[in-house]
Amino acid sequence: MTLDSMKRKYEPRQVIPKEKRQATSAMIASLAAEGYDTVAAPFGHALVDLARKDDRIVGLTADLGKYTDLHIFGREMPDRYYQMGMAEQVMVSAAAGMAREGFVPFATTYAVFASRRAYDFIAMAIAEEYLPVKIMCALPGLTTGYGPSHQATEDLAIFRGLPNMTIVDPCDADDITGMVPAIAAHPGPVYARLLRGKVAKVLTRHKPDYRFELGRAQMIREGRDVLVIASGFMTMRALDAAERLAADGIDVGVLHSPTIKPLDTETILAEAGKGGRLVVTAENHTVVGGLGEAVARTLLTNGVSPEFRMIGLPDEFLEAGALPTLHDMYGISTDRVAEQIKGWL
Repeated sequence: MTLDSMKRKYEPRQVIPKEKRQATSAMIASLAAEGYDTVAAPFGHALVDLARKDDRIVGLTADLGKYTDLHIFGREMPDRYYQMGMAEQVMVSAAAGMAREGFVPFATTYAVFASRRAYDFIAMAIAEEYLPVKIMCALPGLTTGYGPSHQATEDLAIFRGLPNMTIVDPCDADDITGMVPAIAAHPGPVYARLLRGKVAKVLTRHKPDYRFELGRAQMIREGRDVLVIASGFMTMRALDAAERLAADGIDVGVLHSPTIKPLDTETILAEAGKGGRLVVTAENHTVVGGLGEAVARTLLTNGVSPEFRMIGLPDEFLEAGALPTLHDMYGISTDRVAEQIKGWL
């Protein structure tokens, strides 16, 4: 508990007028954006499709099958579905053992539990041995309003420091559907963030020929004034902000970088090096150790020096509450993204 939160604990409770209260469901709502089509449980369905072609695919979960969409796989492939209970360390250790026997395990939990609770087991049993375990984690960053116990705001920083680990932060249902077979084919371990439930179809709306490619960043929208390099659902927010800023005559390009490690440095340097554009990174993660710092290091060590800014979560434990309120508070809503970019120009 921080000093600020301790002070708040003993403050008189503020009563929010009934007409202004957010429903509890807003704390865990799907991140489908207004105006986008959605796909229900894209990860679960993509894994079933892959498993029908590949007998090596197995699914494990630490009591969160329904909340990581792995229950779809469990329903269709019950003999290849393992419910490990609330024991993340046991789950990843079992996944490592299965990988040694020739299987390709997909292990699911919440991002906080994989990155904080099971890290040492992942490091020693999976990453050091370069085993093909795919760690699939829901509730990444600020995708729940349940507070620090469930907000994995530092997971990318934790796993970026782990040798041999590939890291993926998908934007939408298109990314997730394409990501599943791509990471299954990768010979080593993968940590992937998951969007669950009804997931928006964003990228193919803006770029109809978009296809996920592991290790590659892709331009989704061209722009002459600003280049936003984004991952996860912040690519959606950047695209939506770009449309709003176009009304003010501000032309924003969006480069989507779903693979955080290894970073597509070639594409990032080529786009950032074109000159004359403000370069902004946007991520659903603390500004410490995530996409923004990875891009900044890439630019600096290669002698590329555009005007540079970062949009991300602050280096602090975040509040609990309804997601729309929190996203506005911490600067990652569409309105706030557009506002910040406009203010920097």
